[in-house]
Amino acid sequence: MSSHDSTKQPHLNRSFGLLHATALNMANMVGVGPFITIPVLMSFMVGPQAMLGWLFAALICIPDGMIWSELGAAMPRSGGTYVYLREGFGREKFGRLMAFLFLWQFLLSGPLEIASGYIGFGNYLGYLWQDISHTNVVFVAMALGVFNIFVLYRRIRVLSIITVVLWTGTLITTLTVIVVGLPHFDPKVAFDFPPNAFSFSFGFFLGLAGSMRIGVYDYLGYYNICHIGDEVRDPGRTIPRSVIISVITVAMIYFTMNMTLIGTVSWREFVPAESHLPASNYIVSIFMERLMGKRFAQFFTLMILVTTYASVFALLLGYSRIPFAAAKDGTFFKVFGKLHPKKDFPYVSLLLIGTVAISVCFLNLGTVIDALLILRIVVQFIAQIGAVMLLRKTKPDMPRPYRIWFYPIPCFVALVGWVFLTVTAKPIFLQIGFGVVAAGVMAYFIWANHTKRWPFEGPGQTAAQ
Repeated sequence: MSSHDSTKQPHLNRSFGLLHATALNMANMVGVGPFITIPVLMSFMVGPQAMLGWLFAALICIPDGMIWSELGAAMPRSGGTYVYLREGFGREKFGRLMAFLFLWQFLLSGPLEIASGYIGFGNYLGYLWQDISHTNVVFVAMALGVFNIFVLYRRIRVLSIITVVLWTGTLITTLTVIVVGLPHFDPKVAFDFPPNAFSFSFGFFLGLAGSMRIGVYDYLGYYNICHIGDEVRDPGRTIPRSVIISVITVAMIYFTMNMTLIGTVSWREFVPAESHLPASNYIVSIFMERLMGKRFAQFFTLMILVTTYASVFALLLGYSRIPFAAAKDGTFFKVFGKLHPKKDFPYVSLLLIGTVAISVCFLNLGTVIDALLILRIVVQFIAQIGAVMLLRKTKPDMPRPYRIWFYPIPCFVALVGWVFLTVTAKPIFLQIGFGVVAAGVMAYFIWANHTKRWPFEGPGQTAAQ
């Protein structure tokens, strides 16, 4: 090794190509979600009409994916939304507040999302570990969190290979459900609608909103590559292609897989989810047991657990870059901007997000999902719509390798969807969401006053920052 190589400064490496980026997004998206949330989703509308939730969730996520694609291709930097909000709303003024608010809520919602995968892993293990107690579910979830940090504590080139391997396992798992189930699909079982299934009452739309929120949770992750923009090859092409490919492909996989399931196992056996029937906890394993026998179902459960791990692996990889980006920008503690001296990855930030995720594994899965979604919608998804539209107006000459198709229609479609999901949420989660935002605004002004940043900076100070 030359003396130059041995003394070079740690730096991020662009190792993720289109295959790796798509694998990262899709591994994040699938996870345990579709394997454990079908009973919860269908309980909102008590019948197969709840499948509309997945359909309408996709109709929100596809245009939202276009928004991520334009922002990610134009600003391919670590941190994703943090960068987009600061640049979109004004780097040295209101953008500081918006970026801070995103970071503020992310320190809770990011680990909550990762923890939901850990908890889901522990719950689904119950098919193999009969009568697993809540305490043991928490222990398994926390142990998985420790293991995840261990795996991610290495170079990005190695992680890109692991990502593709885990993604391959995810595809095999989901396609197995489809291939095994399709020959047994029974339309009479799949479309066994209860009386007044499509009454279009107020209750119908509340139920639709609930199923849509579960659907959105299952789609989350189509944008994960945006969080590691500094580590993507040819980001102007790779990021938008991987986002669009991921969301459309997974939408088709979900629809086919879920129709196969409810066309084989009657929804009346596992809805409502509160019934605690075995099928409501491990519907896919029960499905495989009926068609292929107990031993194959046990083996397939292991495949589902690997798929679940692929999701939390992808989540922690992407999310560990957000505090790093904020620290490099001066909005978070400097220590989180450190790169590993030999392996070139933000190890302090990884340890922070990984540890917080482990610490919230004792929460109920449904509570985790609802809380993180409201936080994300208010401070991230809706705010990014404003950012992309403001950048079109204030920086029309900014290089945009990808531009939103049929702009601005997708922006308005996504906005209507996000607002609908917000206003129909339970009051407690709205209170949590807006309470976190209000506390974040107060924290920002205290911090800004202490550090003399906008709106408290002195004459000439903004330029220096």
